[in-house]
Amino acid sequence: MRDTRAMRSIGEMARDSGLGVSALRFYDRAGVLMPARVDPATGYRWYGPEQLDEARVLARLRRAGMPLADIRLVLAGWSGADTGLVPSLLDGHLRRLERGLTEARTEFSTIRALLAPKGTSVTTTARLTVPAAALAAALDAVRFAAGSDPELPLLGGVHFDIEGRDLHVVATDRYRMAVARTATAGHDGERVQVTVPTPLVDAMRALLTDGDAPARLTVADDRVELETQGREAAGQGLGEGFPDYRRLTRLPEGRRIPLDVPALRRALVDQAEDVCTLVLTADAVTVGGDDEPTGERVGVNPGYLLEALATDDLLLEYVGPKAPLVVLRPDTEDTFSLLMPISLDA
Repeated sequence: MRDTRAMRSIGEMARDSGLGVSALRFYDRAGVLMPARVDPATGYRWYGPEQLDEARVLARLRRAGMPLADIRLVLAGWSGADTGLVPSLLDGHLRRLERGLTEARTEFSTIRALLAPKGTSVTTTARLTVPAAALAAALDAVRFAAGSDPELPLLGGVHFDIEGRDLHVVATDRYRMAVARTATAGHDGERVQVTVPTPLVDAMRALLTDGDAPARLTVADDRVELETQGREAAGQGLGEGFPDYRRLTRLPEGRRIPLDVPALRRALVDQAEDVCTLVLTADAVTVGGDDEPTGERVGVNPGYLLEALATDDLLLEYVGPKAPLVVLRPDTEDTFSLLMPISLDA
């Protein structure tokens, strides 16, 4: 029997290689990186010292999008005597990526033309009043989900959607989305939308210190102004381009599970990886490991979920393994957040 003292457990291999435990299990099943030894009694996987470099190469090849079939050959050629195979495989994959990028650029040029704005812009103005406390609560409920990617500046703010007497505020960074609604007065006209950059959102929020005071919001084209108690925050919106959040939040009804928010917060704070496993049963959601025997398992970003747990009284609505997870309050359907799941098999 091979001495395991010089070997790595699957957890140690995950830590040292950059591949998660779920990924190592997947690559074992796929025959790409099989452990040097599997304990017949416990099923524990053990990896030899020489397999660490293979795992690190595997992680980089997957990030570069190389198919598993080619990765098998790369690792086999690297460990064998055929030194000409590996460069050929790498060069071939790079050529495919370059061809794919050229084709994607051509497609995107056509898509941009097809999705160009139709017609001319129309001046839209909305003037409304909302209680300061209600607007502050709505902004607090969504601000965490605003994007910060410089490549997607149109997501770097909070979207204000005014229709009738309702004001919806929405933020998304692609991986999560938060929506809140508050009632207003003074606007009964057509729908008006504007995306407010996060620095201006934060300046607005700083004015909303007196919950009983009214706040007056004015939107004229891309110009946004908020005035309360004689103080004002104003600036330009980010322009058109915010996604249709109504379409993105139109999900089938799922099953709702109560959350023990304090326990979840404690468990999530201790998560050092970018992915953690939620174990879902009929009446509980816990943070579990890969060997949890019962319940459906869903991968999430622990930091993103932690930010969504803003209050202690929350539910998780689970639609399915590929659908967004919905975190909502039991007393209202107007404030909720969506979190995209992360595959545990990749």
